Amino acid sequence: MKKIVVFTCIIIMLTAGVSLAAKKDFPRRDITDVVVWGAGGGTDVCNRVITAEMAPILDVNINVVNKPGGVAGSLGMNYGYSRPHDGYTLTGLSESCVTAGVQGGWDKRMDVWDFFIVGGSPDVLSVTPKAPYKTLKDLIEDAKANKGAVKAGASGAGSIHHLNLLALEKGAGVKFNFIPYKGSAPTQSAAMTGEITVVVTSLAEQQQLIRGGKLRPLAMLITDDFDVEGFGTIPSAFPDYPGLTEYLPISQAIGFAVPADAPDNAKAVLADAFTKALKTDKVQSWAKKNYYLLSGKTGAAAKEEFNKLESNFGWTLWDLGAAKVNPKDLGIPKP
Repeated sequence: MKKIVVFTCIIIMLTAGVSLAAKKDFPRRDITDVVVWGAGGGTDVCNRVITAEMAPILDVNINVVNKPGGVAGSLGMNYGYSRPHDGYTLTGLSESCVTAGVQGGWDKRMDVWDFFIVGGSPDVLSVTPKAPYKTLKDLIEDAKANKGAVKAGASGAGSIHHLNLLALEKGAGVKFNFIPYKGSAPTQSAAMTGEITVVVTSLAEQQQLIRGGKLRPLAMLITDDFDVEGFGTIPSAFPDYPGLTEYLPISQAIGFAVPADAPDNAKAVLADAFTKALKTDKVQSWAKKNYYLLSGKTGAAAKEEFNKLESNFGWTLWDLGAAKVNPKDLGIPKP
């Protein structure tokens, strides 16, 4: 009788072991996250924060490496996509990558990826402290009266900040004199020195300048007001200009992706770990400190967001004469 009981216990243990092994089909080894932008940048930091929380959930290491270069992150994207489509290579990217195709660095649509969107920092419109404007209405009314005279910067042509500026122009029925710069930092510097009057970049990038009184925020380009520690509340642009809802909000979409044809079970395991990681205290506190709005979109919702961004960014660059490849040739629909 004792032998039967022992034998039964062994069978149960072996069955449990097989069951656990089946659940651990993925991952069975370490994962690599290839970030398409340089170390220390927003996409890099975001990927390092989220993967550090995912690793213990997955019970493997996630090694983050940087492969910047090309156009719009194309070097890193091409490398990540060239690796086996097995879920063991993540590609850390952002919304700016959607222009790689029309800039000639990527020969595919972005829908060859499945995305895991952490989120991003919302855009804020600010002015130089010496500007006479106290509210967004003041600025818009003056810009309408002096057509094309008010100088505005929003990073480079076709950037998310430029698209937000264009959307504001359309929604508020106004036209600024757009001055392109190579990035957010030089754009903000130009506003502080009075080279331009208006600047549109993310709140994460402007926060210290706002608290230090070097820029005066007039409006958030999202539907909600936003509280900034050490400053106060920055109002939303939407209540005064309801027409903005047709064009805004256009948000950052920072996170990572895997090829869409990666195994479904691997994507499901990654999605589960990703969702759990977003809820950890570390990620939540990091997001709050850096003025990030967490998204958490995966699957169809994430792909839909990137499709819209690709359409918006690609055709905007083409219309501005800043694209090398016609979006139509890549099958990118007009927004």
